[in-house]
Amino acid sequence: MTGPTGGLRPAAYARRMKLRPMLQVADVAASSRWYQEALGLRSGHGGDDFEMLFDSGDFVLQLHRIDAHEHGMDQPPAGGPAGAGVSLWFETADRAAFEALVARARQAGAAVMAEPAWNPLAHHHEAGLRDPDGYAVFLCSPFGSEP
Repeated sequence: MTGPTGGLRPAAYARRMKLRPMLQVADVAASSRWYQEALGLRSGHGGDDFEMLFDSGDFVLQLHRIDAHEHGMDQPPAGGPAGAGVSLWFETADRAAFEALVARARQAGAAVMAEPAWNPLAHHHEAGLRDPDGYAVFLCSPFGSEP
């Protein structure tokens, strides 16, 4: 199996583990609605304390109420921005899907922090959004897309 840059990747690496990001948010239901409306994700759990979001059948994101303590999670510093240093990258299937997702996010009223543009270093198109809790959310076409 080869990676996006052509290097070999052991098959076990691709199947061994999946990233399940969990964002700590002020309002789980509102954040869930934002991800569903702006990115087309689907609720798999729902509720005021915890949410699981899916893209088709793939589990891609968890939302957790910021002041819930059952996992012993640290709280952000008082007055500090939520998500400082965290960005989520959602890669689309192709350039057309990227453009459609950008249009969907705009239609949903998502705050655009970086207009769609070609990134020559990453070899893809990308656009940046800001979610309701201040997390940076990037949309991108696949690596190696045409400019």
